[in-house]
Parts: sequence; C-alpha cells; structure tokens
Amino acid sequence: MASTAEIKNRIESVKETQKITNAMYLIASTKLRKARSELDRTRPYFDALRSEIKRIFRTANDIDSPYFYPPDHEPDMPGTYGCLVITADKGLAGAYNQNVFKEAKRLLTAHSDFKLFVVGEYGRRFFEQHHVPIERTFLYTAQNPTLERAREISSLLLEQYDSGQLKKIFVVYTDMGNGLTMSARSTRLLPFHRTYFATPEKEKKVTVPFEFQPSISDVLNGIMPSYLTGFIYSALIDSFCSEQNARMTAMDSANQNADELLAALSLQYNRVRQAAITQEITEITAGAKAQKKKREKGVQVS
Repeated sequence: MASTAEIKNRIESVKETQKITNAMYLIASTKLRKARSELDRTRPYFDALRSEIKRIFRTANDIDSPYFYPPDHEPDMPGTYGCLVITADKGLAGAYNQNVFKEAKRLLTAHSDFKLFVVGEYGRRFFEQHHVPIERTFLYTAQNPTLERAREISSLLLEQYDSGQLKKIFVVYTDMGNGLTMSARSTRLLPFHRTYFATPEKEKKVTVPFEFQPSISDVLNGIMPSYLTGFIYSALIDSFCSEQNARMTAMDSANQNADELLAALSLQYNRVRQAAITQEITEITAGAKAQKKKREKGVQVS
C-alpha cells in the first residue's frame, strides 16, 4: 500500500495537471469566440459574392466557364485531383484530427491520383509517418486562419487548376454545424455544379438583361478567385472553431476526471493516514502495557 507521502505527492501532481487543463479550456474558449467573431464580420462579403454569381446565372444559363460543369451533364474528368486537408497544429483535441484523417483516407482511396495539400503540423506528421507524399504544407495556418493565408492557399490551388495540373479540387475540413455537433466532411471545391448557385423559386427572375463588360464569362471568372478564397477561409475558420470546441470538451472531461481522481486519492489518503494513526496508537498502547508489566515484575522480584 502506498504511503501517505506518496499519495500526497500524487494529489499535488494531479492538481498541477488540472491547472494546465483548466487553462487550456479557458484559452480554447477565448480563441473560439474570437474566430467566430472574425467569421461573422467577413461572411457578409462572401455571401454578397455568391448572390452576384446567382444573379449572373439568372441572367444567362449558357455560360462557358472552366470553374463550372456544363449545364447539361457532369463529364468524367480523368487526371490528377487536388485534396486540401485541414488539420490542427497539435493534439489534445479528442478525435478531431482522427476524424479528418478518416475522411481524407476515404477520399484518397476513391481516386488513386491525388496531390495532397495539408494545413497543420499534426497532419504533416501523420501523412509523413504513413509515407503519403505531400505536395505542399501550410504550417501554422491552422492556428492563425486569416484571409491573407486563405488567399495564399487559393492562389496556389487555382494556379494548378488553371494550368490543367489538377482536374478537380477537394477540401477536407471539420464543419462546426450548429455549434453543438461537429463532423469531418469532404467537399468538391472545383469545378462547381451550376445547381449550387441555382436561383430559388421565391426569388424574382431577371426580366431586364444586364450588360457585362468585357463579357459575362470574364466577369464570372474574375469573381471566382475571390469566392474561392472566401470558401477556403470559411473552411479554415470552421475547422479552427471545431478544434477549439473539441479541445474544450477534452479539457472539460480531463477536469472532471481529475476531480474524480482527487476524490478517490483523498479518500485513500485519509484511510492510509487513519490506519497509520491507529497503528501508532496500537504500538504506543502495546509499549505502555509492556513497560507496565516490566515494572510490575520488578516490584514482585524486589
């Protein structure tokens, strides 16, 4: 059985660890609120861009653009696909990273020819350990998702897509959902389905034609890079928020486990201490009785 000193040292160790997990919980909570605030400030701009793309398709349906499938079918597109995988820079976030890896492996298995683009140090280490070649790693972007870094990623992917090196581009990220549930998902980034920008029936159709300069295709192709930057930025923020939420959940569980462990250790400490005190009292009593018998024998001899 452990001594009181050993149990006391373990209690102090658990308390110190609990301070760390509690601090990590508070830090994750602060980062989550900040990221959501930044996304809320930028989202209206990209929502407006999507509305403008909808307006273009409401004006003309026969637009020829490399960023969209033809209006009547979805052709087979053999060749190299690109996959942007968004992970964290570190662990201690429950199953957040593992769920992303599962979704990424499912996507990579479905098509043999992929170029892998990874956001996050954790993802880079995982794919290197599993000997999966990486085309480009964006370090520290996971912990600091900014519009500038989203634009850097978007520019690289668009450059390879426009040059024909990539036929399709997918992004694997974690969707925050309604704030209570999170799920790793894969979305085709390019090319888009035209139905993605379809006009709802409740919206009025354009009756007066718009005039586009220099052409409607040029206007649409000029908007798409900005829209893709917003899409990637939104995926980065969603993943970052999901990571912080997962870390908050993990640290909260760690705090609860620490409380249970401290309660068990405190009970064990009290029992060991009580047993030690009882043993000391027994030894003192036994010693006193022995001394008393010794004195009584001495009196009888004399």
